[in-house]
Amino acid sequence: MRGHGVTGRGWLGPVVWLACLAPLLWLAWGLAQDRLGANPIEVFTRSTGEWALRLLLITLAVTPLRRLTGWRWPQRLRRLLGLYAFFYATVHLVSYLWLDQFFDWGEIGRDILKRPFITAGMSAWLLLLPLALTSTRGMMRRLGGRWKRLHRLVYVAAVLAVLHFFWLVKLDVRPPLVYATLLAALFLLRLRPVRWPGVQRRQENS
Repeated sequence: MRGHGVTGRGWLGPVVWLACLAPLLWLAWGLAQDRLGANPIEVFTRSTGEWALRLLLITLAVTPLRRLTGWRWPQRLRRLLGLYAFFYATVHLVSYLWLDQFFDWGEIGRDILKRPFITAGMSAWLLLLPLALTSTRGMMRRLGGRWKRLHRLVYVAAVLAVLHFFWLVKLDVRPPLVYATLLAALFLLRLRPVRWPGVQRRQENS
């Protein structure tokens, strides 16, 4: 039944919008109230980076989820989720440039050249930048078929983001391994789509 259920509810977008913004508000409040532990700047910077990676993986999961379940409503949220992933990546970058390095461009340049996790993180952000700038419907029309080819760079950015996190941690590598496993699963689902029983039939009858 077209237009029935979640797709017809106008509250979904605002709820997702607020849910995506909530972690940053909580972190900002914790930073202002000095409730982020002994090293609040590190907690803020790392947490915004993790949220960027989480939202990026959720964005990449939208198409496999549609193919697997036949649900179309998550597709409407993909652009919002992708922009929030870029937003958190930008906050993560700015917190490093400002709160960690105090805009010392010489030191930042040395970091980029000498520390692989910084190189990977910067590269991931640079790849996400043109994707965010071309996410509007107007840019989709102007770019035509080139838009999809350009936006495939999101997978390269995701790999670099996982590497950035993996090279960052020194002891407990379990969190980045979880993200790496999820990303690998999304790659497999993209290369070899699967559907739940009955999904194909429902799509044909819709």
